[in-house]
Amino acid sequence: MNKHTLLFTSFALCSAMTSCSVKKKQEKEEKVEKPNIVVIYLDDLGYGDLSCYGADAISTPNMDALANGGVRFTNGHSTSATCTPSRYGLLTGEYPWRNAKAKILPGSAPLLINPKKMTLPKMLKTAGYHTGIVGKWHLGLGAGDLDWNKEIKPGPNEVGFDDSYIMAATQDRVPTVYIENDHVDNLDPNDPISISYKHNFDGQPTGKNNPEMLKLEWHHGHNNTIVNGIPRIGFMKGGKAAHWKDEEMADHFLAKAKAYVDNHKDEPFFLYYALQQPHVPRTPSPRFVGKSGLGARGDVILEADWCVGEFIKHLKEKHLLENTLIVLSSDNGPVLNDGYKDQAVELNGNHKATGPYRGGKYSLYEAGTRVPFICYWKGKIEPKVSNALVCQVDLMSSFAHFVGSDIRGKDSKDILGALLGKSDDGRKGLVLEAFTRTAYEEGDWVMIPPHKGAAINKNVNIELGNSKEYQLYNLKDDIHQQVNLATKNKEKLDAMVQTYNSIVHSK
Repeated sequence: MNKHTLLFTSFALCSAMTSCSVKKKQEKEEKVEKPNIVVIYLDDLGYGDLSCYGADAISTPNMDALANGGVRFTNGHSTSATCTPSRYGLLTGEYPWRNAKAKILPGSAPLLINPKKMTLPKMLKTAGYHTGIVGKWHLGLGAGDLDWNKEIKPGPNEVGFDDSYIMAATQDRVPTVYIENDHVDNLDPNDPISISYKHNFDGQPTGKNNPEMLKLEWHHGHNNTIVNGIPRIGFMKGGKAAHWKDEEMADHFLAKAKAYVDNHKDEPFFLYYALQQPHVPRTPSPRFVGKSGLGARGDVILEADWCVGEFIKHLKEKHLLENTLIVLSSDNGPVLNDGYKDQAVELNGNHKATGPYRGGKYSLYEAGTRVPFICYWKGKIEPKVSNALVCQVDLMSSFAHFVGSDIRGKDSKDILGALLGKSDDGRKGLVLEAFTRTAYEEGDWVMIPPHKGAAINKNVNIELGNSKEYQLYNLKDDIHQQVNLATKNKEKLDAMVQTYNSIVHSK
């Protein structure tokens, strides 16, 4: 090889290396330019539980900051007035009442979402997103007769999440362990887990039979296996090394959410951060005990607000806040006494967790599904208050539009313009749901068809919306839903019933 050939070869090699380096840098820059998406999902948080939604007995500065810096929706809804159905609707873009099994699930229930079904995380994966879930799942695991000591699947990973760190159901249900990507975290194989929702295990104390072991008394329904001095729903034996510590749960999930961000900050990601507060049992960290003046329920709302603030601070520290679209909402309306004697009622004072609305969790009245709904994107969304009708079921199609995907959910409307504050138009109408009972909302009007069952859930003291007659309310004139106009405005009733029937009877 002569001198000129050697120089030419060296020059070509350097150019190729430089070109490759520039290309990789460009690819990396293009990759991180795609905005991250985070859904922060609280549990049983009511419309009136945040100071930005009118609460004056409690202050929630961190969630308020998102609301005041983004779009605060005054007519935002969950897909159901209870937890499992809402989460189903959020992740599938389909009304939960279309799936007869979409009810509040026991901790031992099989996976509710068919692994073949298109989901929100699956859609985002097709658009190049890494997907993760941290927190409450409550959509079932396995295919039935699950062995908790082996691989736990199908689950979140099979419906589109690349990473998952969850609790199986709720904090008040067994199993009281964390599950990381199909395996119980910190499980001792010499102390296997057994779970039953039918029969207790020999020698296992229960809240009903061993009240002397309790640090939190049960009021109704929560009187089975005792873990950490708290009686649960369902029976459990073993797995002691894997048991969570209730008072540390919020900090634990926060740390996992931060870790997910750290691990995927160099690629576009979707994180579903599902907090457990203020669902029962309300077990705030000692740092928050007594801070709200409203008892344990108020304390865990303060704790949740702090968690949100710490998470947002972490995004900022990682220089991700300007490149992250954040939606914050709740799975259903509020409830005070939901199974434990934690003085939520006695210490509530004048606080109105439902805001101005009637009902609450479990109810077809407005407070069952009308919840805090906030969309924030620093520097991209202009602050505003929107009265557009929006629902969590719409995130599927709206996010698809956002990332350039053609995928849409069956009942999911593309309301991206409203979410980004660029439009005042939301969806035209919405089918509300509570325990498979349905109603219909359109504009200022709400129509509740006749439903069998009790008018009030006496355990939780919440009106359910059941009646033998049609109910029709104009929320603009009657925000408390006190004046039934079904007889006086037959024309409007008939029109809403016709539209409602066309939706609920469609395939």
